[in-house]
Amino acid sequence: MKLFSNMKKWFEDQRNLFYCFLFVLIVPNILLCITEQMSVGAKLTNILLPLGCYYTLMTLSRSSAKMVGYLFLFVFLGAFQIVLLYLFGKSVIAVDMFLNLVTTNSAEAFELLDNLIPALVVVFLLYIPIIVWGIISVVHKRTVSEDFLRRQRKKSVWGLFLGVLALLLTVWTDEQYEFKSDFYPVNVCYNAYLAVQREIKTESYNQTSKDFSFHAYSSHAEEEREIYVMVVGETSRALNWQLYGYDRDTNPLLSVTDGLVAFPKVLTESNTTHKSVPMLLSDICAENFDSIYFRKGILTAFKEAGFHTAFFSNQRYNNSFIDFFGKEAENSYFIKEKESCLNPGDEDLLLLLEKELKKKQRKLFVVLHTYGSHFSYKERYPNDFAYFKPDSPLDVSVKYRENLKNAYDNTIRYTDYFLFRLMSLLKQEQAQTAFVYTSDHGEDLYDDDRRLFLHASPIPSAYQIYVPFVVWTSDEYQTAYSDKVQALEANRLKNISSSSSLFHTMLDLAGVETVYRKENCSVASQNFVESPRVYLNDHNEARSLKDMKMDDEDFRLLKKWNIDY
Repeated sequence: MKLFSNMKKWFEDQRNLFYCFLFVLIVPNILLCITEQMSVGAKLTNILLPLGCYYTLMTLSRSSAKMVGYLFLFVFLGAFQIVLLYLFGKSVIAVDMFLNLVTTNSAEAFELLDNLIPALVVVFLLYIPIIVWGIISVVHKRTVSEDFLRRQRKKSVWGLFLGVLALLLTVWTDEQYEFKSDFYPVNVCYNAYLAVQREIKTESYNQTSKDFSFHAYSSHAEEEREIYVMVVGETSRALNWQLYGYDRDTNPLLSVTDGLVAFPKVLTESNTTHKSVPMLLSDICAENFDSIYFRKGILTAFKEAGFHTAFFSNQRYNNSFIDFFGKEAENSYFIKEKESCLNPGDEDLLLLLEKELKKKQRKLFVVLHTYGSHFSYKERYPNDFAYFKPDSPLDVSVKYRENLKNAYDNTIRYTDYFLFRLMSLLKQEQAQTAFVYTSDHGEDLYDDDRRLFLHASPIPSAYQIYVPFVVWTSDEYQTAYSDKVQALEANRLKNISSSSSLFHTMLDLAGVETVYRKENCSVASQNFVESPRVYLNDHNEARSLKDMKMDDEDFRLLKKWNIDY
């Protein structure tokens, strides 16, 4: 009874709530000092200055419980930040993380939820008791004394002084320090602001892009029947493709396919779907990404050049640029929005393609957006494609990495089958045909001591940006355009960006002329030129990979794969 009585008195004392809430608020800052690459000055600033600010704010009211409510935004951001650190191991909440809240479909979110349970438990234990404590204190109208607040104000002033001093010293001595990017929670609030701004611009896209035109036309003979297919994969990394030297039989069909050119040194400029896919579907790249609000996509270019166009997707419509560009087609269809099956296979896209081929259009361009190798991997292929076993992980953890790898490799094997079937369909048409396949980004699979998993981390890993890129051409196409085939072979071992090459390569193969097409970006051109590697950072700026603060291990891997950076 005495113990219970003492605990009751401790919780009723609002001074304890005052100090406990200060600790809870500063926890994300402490964690970031551990996970981020910061100078000593930056770490001191990241602790002292926010602590001084929180301390000062807490002294503005005798009701510490009310301050819990007033500062709830920082409680929410702190919880979000802890979950992010658990998931990716580093970095603050990025703009893309906020945008993912409105673009990720609920099915994907629930697939990941089970794997975040440890982080959610920590968040629950850290924040829920404080919130409940605050609510109870408000109900009972508990407060601290004015004398207590006066003493705390003196301490908070010292905290602010030391924090500002640390900031000034950091700015003076650390040339790479950026207040809006490196100081939590200002950086997160700034990112939230940018996310809102981008969402507003996205909502206005139909207005801002309505007058855009590629002024495209076809340079190929009008009487020739042509079919071109662009396949945008999902979460497929080149490292697990047999075509690129992987020691497992993941490409049994494509490995013996004639007319296929596989490019082994291709990186994407973003590890997020909502950025990478729009770059693949348009002439937008990291260097000019913000012009996306005023431009249209590749389907419009082909349509202007006289092609019948179609866009078939195995992903959900989420009011993003992927959907906007896809809707430019004369025939667009989102399987997951239309079919009763909750998890349709990518093969269903080929059924739609077959219907389109039966129309016998003289000029046809089709984009297939697959679900490929997106987590949960076991759900991405039929049971009879479970070649590597066991493929049913009991839990998503490094303990079950082999199970996860087996399931992931099965998705690659299924993609191999999908592309082989696509090629077979195109062969039957006896037309000048070609398809290009690449993936939006790769994936981490607990590959090393860092124990990274999934993709879309604010700082990419080498595994997330290394993607497959293959081009297949029919016999008829090879006969008619042998110069293009020769160029593909000549450029095969060059360093390529999928984000800045796919649009131009696709138009080049099809003979679509426009002032927006760049010969030096097309791997089907003798004029292709290798460009310095860049990556689209969270603030939509093109940065070198070294500027992205990637780990030394990532650069070692790129060197091992013979990829320049």
